[in-house]
Amino acid sequence: MELIDLTLVWAVIIAVGIMMYVLMDGFDLGVGILFPFAPGEDSRDKMMNSVAPVWDGNETWLILGGAGLLGAFPLVYSVFLPALYIGVFLMLAGLIFRGIAFEFRFKSSRRKQWWNAAFAIGSTVAAFAQGAVVGTYIQGFAVENMTYVGGPLDWLTPFTVLTGLGLVVGYALLGSTWTIMKTEGALQDWAYRLTPKLLLALMAVFAIVSVWTPLTDTYVRSRWFDSVSLIWLLPIATLFLAWRLWVAVQRRREYMPFLATMGIFGFTYLGLLASKWPYIVPPDHTLWDAASAPASQLFLLIGVLFLIPVVLAYTAWNYWVFRGKVSEEGGYH
Repeated sequence: MELIDLTLVWAVIIAVGIMMYVLMDGFDLGVGILFPFAPGEDSRDKMMNSVAPVWDGNETWLILGGAGLLGAFPLVYSVFLPALYIGVFLMLAGLIFRGIAFEFRFKSSRRKQWWNAAFAIGSTVAAFAQGAVVGTYIQGFAVENMTYVGGPLDWLTPFTVLTGLGLVVGYALLGSTWTIMKTEGALQDWAYRLTPKLLLALMAVFAIVSVWTPLTDTYVRSRWFDSVSLIWLLPIATLFLAWRLWVAVQRRREYMPFLATMGIFGFTYLGLLASKWPYIVPPDHTLWDAASAPASQLFLLIGVLFLIPVVLAYTAWNYWVFRGKVSEEGGYH
């Protein structure tokens, strides 16, 4: 008899890794989404400089989540990749375009506008693809005998388009609140004006998805409405943080808007997990159905337990070193 359920341990590790990626890469994708709307080229320089020291380290969490899924839950890969091949390709292509634009925009003088476009388009496509993948997870997969039997475009539905656009708006909100926190002057004023509009748009998507999902998914409806439970604290907390964000912007707070936005993402993510628990390949396959052998999980866990503290340490150090605001000259102060 196992003293520890390794499947649950790995579920927590991967859930935390995905959440860390969403929060930490979300704001720099959000900066890219807002790039075309920034008030001038100097403002775009400051926005890119604000994320330049941290953006590539943020993607470490995506690698951790992806590698963990492959090793600990191989059924997820065998179903998700055929079902989401085009969506995952678009996400990776967007991240590649965004990464190349980071490096070449600073060095280009005559073609700077092309790298601006690559940065914005890559960020937007990656965000939309991630949101569509989340929507596909919510609506479930056509699986028979542990094999995906649907078509290559089954992931693209009105619901997944909505969740894709919703994540674009959510990342843009993270980007605008990050800009409030890391900049000053006219650029910060622009971010203060933009943030309430993005918040209202995100809350509208949140409301539509919250109504749409239980109407079309009987399992989700039973999770939320068959009995009164603590799960209802999650949307209540989300609405409270949305109100705190609104008030903080009106009072021109600098740190609270970003922290509140991260909280909104966190509680929404927990609500998603609570809605589908314990299914990792909806509608029928649980964590334990998808898990690899305990020996494989234990072998991988030993390595990850050494790796995670290192990742946390250099991430914390990086953010501590670059904790100030972006100056007019492009550095931190």
